[in-house]
Amino acid sequence: MPAPSDPAALAELLADAGFVAAAEEAAELLARAAGDAELLDALVARRLTGEPLAWITGSVTFCGLQVRVDPGVYVPRWQSEPLALRAAERLPADGLAIDVCTGAGAIAKTLVARRPGARVVATDVDERAVACARRNGVDAHRGDLLAPLPRALEGRVDVVVGVVPYVPTPDLPLLQRDTLTFESTLSYDGGEDGTALLRRVVAESARFLRPGGGLLLELGGPQADALRDDLARLHYVDVGVLRDEEGDVRGIETTLEIADKN
Repeated sequence: MPAPSDPAALAELLADAGFVAAAEEAAELLARAAGDAELLDALVARRLTGEPLAWITGSVTFCGLQVRVDPGVYVPRWQSEPLALRAAERLPADGLAIDVCTGAGAIAKTLVARRPGARVVATDVDERAVACARRNGVDAHRGDLLAPLPRALEGRVDVVVGVVPYVPTPDLPLLQRDTLTFESTLSYDGGEDGTALLRRVVAESARFLRPGGGLLLELGGPQADALRDDLARLHYVDVGVLRDEEGDVRGIETTLEIADKN
């Protein structure tokens, strides 16, 4: 049966298939097809398999920006927008920022848009992600966490921000339907308690941040408390928990201590 070109009918089809934002998705698919019925059929068929909508339409809106998302690249989530906006607030107009595990480059692109005079560099271990981020105008480097960045940046960075994998390995089967049918566990698996990569970023960031620089990381559940000993040992202070509108933990914000010269 051909995919309906009527927005309401297409939204109903998607809703029946279990997609929550059916009306919004219908509008995006219709816009992408641009009146081509055959193309619309192909796009809808892909979506009904559970393939991420951003891979099908080729982009996603993040912090008001259109971000290209190539197939195989982690799709930026709206839940990460407050983290990106807070990182932009902490970044001086002529400052220096690092976006770790940048994916398509959504957070880095947000920082560039809001602080055009700043320098923003990004990293990702996935070759496809680095290529996609570069197409989004991001200065992206391929490698493990902060490893690919030049040593000349050490001690000079104002902000390190990242959405690193933080889903506990035992919880991977609980992710939304079809997530891992298409997306790699590499984008989600944070080890037994979800903090394996978070702890590494905390440690590596301490070398790159200037005294008074900020570290902002997305995480969940009890992970903020689990990191407190690491943060204290590495001289991070003013640890704050970032929560969403429902009060759920979404991240942490902390500052590298400024040494007392007295």
